[in-house]
Amino acid sequence: MSALANQGESVRPTLAGRALGFDLWWLPRALVLGLVAFAIFGPLANLLIWTVAERWYFPHTLPLEYGLSYWAKVFSPRGVAWESLGTSIGIALLTVLFALALAIPAGYALGRLKLPARSLILLVFLIPQAFPNLPVYVNIARFFYDVGLNGTITGVVLVHVTHGLVFAVWIATAAFAAVDAELEEAARSMGAGAFRAFRDVTLPLAMPGLMASGIFVFLESLDEFTGSFFVGAPDVTTLPLLLYTAGAGGNYQVASITALLLLVPSIAFMLVVERFLRADVLARIGH
Repeated sequence: MSALANQGESVRPTLAGRALGFDLWWLPRALVLGLVAFAIFGPLANLLIWTVAERWYFPHTLPLEYGLSYWAKVFSPRGVAWESLGTSIGIALLTVLFALALAIPAGYALGRLKLPARSLILLVFLIPQAFPNLPVYVNIARFFYDVGLNGTITGVVLVHVTHGLVFAVWIATAAFAAVDAELEEAARSMGAGAFRAFRDVTLPLAMPGLMASGIFVFLESLDEFTGSFFVGAPDVTTLPLLLYTAGAGGNYQVASITALLLLVPSIAFMLVVERFLRADVLARIGH
């Protein structure tokens, strides 16, 4: 009995040490997770506070007064928030239409046909992302000014299409490559033509990836600032331009409200992308 008692007493410190070590092991994890959460949600919390701050200045940690007067100013009839929001959404929708009109045939050819320079063609679509945007847009603005496209919706849409085409083509290529080619061949063997097999079989199966591609292009266009500034300003005012104007003028309340308007569709659409863009589609990118 004494031996068993001694063994039990020796086991208790060991278990206690293991439990203490387990708890201590979670301390650095909790610290890292806390820092990550602060880095992600800290700026968002600051943004939300600015949207309801009436007076807030250094050295005060929190606003001195709260209210919604700046919301009323932003959405008043004399404000330009609604007009800028409508312009941004209209430009983004046109950008999606033009980008998908180019990306669907290009993605089908790159994803289903055995092209000799397929990898090189995909690499070409990355070129707009490989160079700094500022010098590219300055030269585009100069060219558009010569041909009468500067300060027009058409010019801004063309710039956005150029910038977002890489997402459209790469994701569309992966979406079409993920569709089993035997399904289309089976439709062809039963008498369907090439276009009907594409319309009734391949396109519906690739539609989730194409929807994700369109959402990426929409969000990219909605948040695009540099191209809109050099090509569209001052005649075409989008929400990012309004955000920049308010922030540069020190009106942080209006800038925060505008940023919140841009943040809501981004979060909503990213949840949709996570739903439709599957891992097997992503695995096809670059293959």
